[in-house]
Amino acid sequence: MIQLTQAHILGAIIAYLLGVFIVPIVIYYSDKMGLVDVPNERKIHKGKISRLGGIGIWLAVMLTFLFLVLLSYYPKGQGLSGIIVGGSLMFLLGLIDDIFCLNAKFKLFLQIVIATMVFLLGVRIDEVYNPFGSNFELGFFAYPITLLWIVGITNAINFIDGIDGLAGSVVTIGSVAIAIISIVATPSSPISALVAIILSGAMLAFLTFNYNPAKIFMGDSGALFAGFMLSTLSITGIMDAGTPLMYLPFLILAIPILDVAYSSLRRISKGKSPFVADSEHIHHKLLHHGFSQDLAVLTLSSVSMACAIIAIIITGFLNRYFIIAIALVFVLFLLNAVSKTIKKKA
Repeated sequence: MIQLTQAHILGAIIAYLLGVFIVPIVIYYSDKMGLVDVPNERKIHKGKISRLGGIGIWLAVMLTFLFLVLLSYYPKGQGLSGIIVGGSLMFLLGLIDDIFCLNAKFKLFLQIVIATMVFLLGVRIDEVYNPFGSNFELGFFAYPITLLWIVGITNAINFIDGIDGLAGSVVTIGSVAIAIISIVATPSSPISALVAIILSGAMLAFLTFNYNPAKIFMGDSGALFAGFMLSTLSITGIMDAGTPLMYLPFLILAIPILDVAYSSLRRISKGKSPFVADSEHIHHKLLHHGFSQDLAVLTLSSVSMACAIIAIIITGFLNRYFIIAIALVFVLFLLNAVSKTIKKKA
């Protein structure tokens, strides 16, 4: 049986390599089958672009997980079966929506059904940390609170998937932060960390083809899958222990949480459904103020990364290796934005 640390390293590498191999195939067949995103008054891209990036992300994660199982590492417990099955169902829901454009209310209903199934399989928030005494046992309220978190974060990632590279960058940063904290928190959850680090590897591979100008979009299949994975892994890896650290996912996922909250309140105040798409998200606001796509992504990714770093520091674990890794990721984002800007000016 391979050791857990080996599984983490292998998981990230294999997921990345699989993603780099699979995504170009998805791009090719999407074009052949006409499953592409066409520009309109709300969208800012030009030309027809594949909207099935979720296929590459999901396949990279699942095949990597299967490969690790075949290597005799079987990560039992921690609600893993619920996360894997629920994530696959959420991916399938998004894929059907990408192809057939489902009704928003019907899609929300199915998301609630999937989240309920996962709750019954043990992925749940049962108590809330109380700094002034005993923790608050949620009892019956564990269900609606868990449901709100899973469905809310799932849609929050979908909401910010509006410009090239943004959702993928936020998911990559968030999954790495959740993986690190899941390992070092007390009690630790190395199994949740394993799935989170696999997700980060797959998402990083997708980003290779999603930076501006994008060759492929995440689509609802990718956004719903990634959002679901982040929400459930944050529960099993950090929140269900009932420690002060349970509030850290709110910091790690601050950008999508603020965006979905602001967007929903704005739409409701106008008498509209919170699920009706518009062009007034945080990233749209930046574009309206003169930011380029690259600069908007760099700005929001930097804020997301700063929040992730603060969350990791709060856990009391940030050694020089993680500082170097985080700095390298930041430099990559910066270099990408600068190189794109130079090319456009040239």
